[in-house]
Amino acid sequence: MTELSRNKQKKLSKTNVLKRGIAIFIGAVLMATGLEIFLVPNNVIDGGVTGISIMLSHISGLPLGLFIFILNLPFFYLGYKQIGKTFAISSVFGIIVLSIFTSLFYPIPAFTDDILLATIFGGIILGVGVGLVIRYGGALDGTEILAILINKKVPFSVGEIIMFFNLFILGAAGFVFTWDRAMYSILAYIIAFKTIDVVVLGLEQSKSAWIFSNKNKEIGDAILARLGRGVTYMNGEGAYSGDDTKVIFCVITRLEEAELKNIVDEIDTTAFLAIADIAEVRGGRNKKKDIH
Repeated sequence: MTELSRNKQKKLSKTNVLKRGIAIFIGAVLMATGLEIFLVPNNVIDGGVTGISIMLSHISGLPLGLFIFILNLPFFYLGYKQIGKTFAISSVFGIIVLSIFTSLFYPIPAFTDDILLATIFGGIILGVGVGLVIRYGGALDGTEILAILINKKVPFSVGEIIMFFNLFILGAAGFVFTWDRAMYSILAYIIAFKTIDVVVLGLEQSKSAWIFSNKNKEIGDAILARLGRGVTYMNGEGAYSGDDTKVIFCVITRLEEAELKNIVDEIDTTAFLAIADIAEVRGGRNKKKDIH
């Protein structure tokens, strides 16, 4: 690799990191806005660890941001072990921003006292924020990471496991607040879920990746070592050039997408990478290998 190529690669890497950091920062601030300025003042909660944090904050009187940060840390440690450093750093950064801004927004009065408007707009703003963070390789709630790990042991999809958790969490809002607030919480969760779907352009957990590169063996070895994902090498032929080439195929999760892009960029900046959503994955050797 020439000095010019190395400098270009470093510049590209710094630009990507900056772009990811800004996107995650904005996403976390939007989530804090949806929570503290719309949902929480009206006793409406979100699902997952955030929902548990809202109820604990209401019962104890301690800041919401404190519970969000503490309760999420163990899950992001698991994310670091199972998904990778890029994901863990991005997620911890997002959680820190979220915790800080929920504390800063706490004295600000609710934007509206109309419970239905607060539920709808709070759910939309929260969904945009979470979707933005997910799109750039992070997460703001540990429930999804736990669901990914449980998914390896049980015959249920990640979405079904998350929904199962949230049924109990959102139902608990009826005991902490009132049952009508629990129903509004379910409505806010559904709105946020659908908004995330729009922002991320597909919430299915599995994605297929096709990589065309002259450094296919190096990229394949790095994917196996850093993501624990098996790869398949296929023989290909360029229609224009007529040259024989190797094509790398692998199946990843959407939380691993950012790390896969990093791997490809680090090894071959000229590589062609195509990633697509997969509706369902069955059989074969799709399960992730443990990385030690």
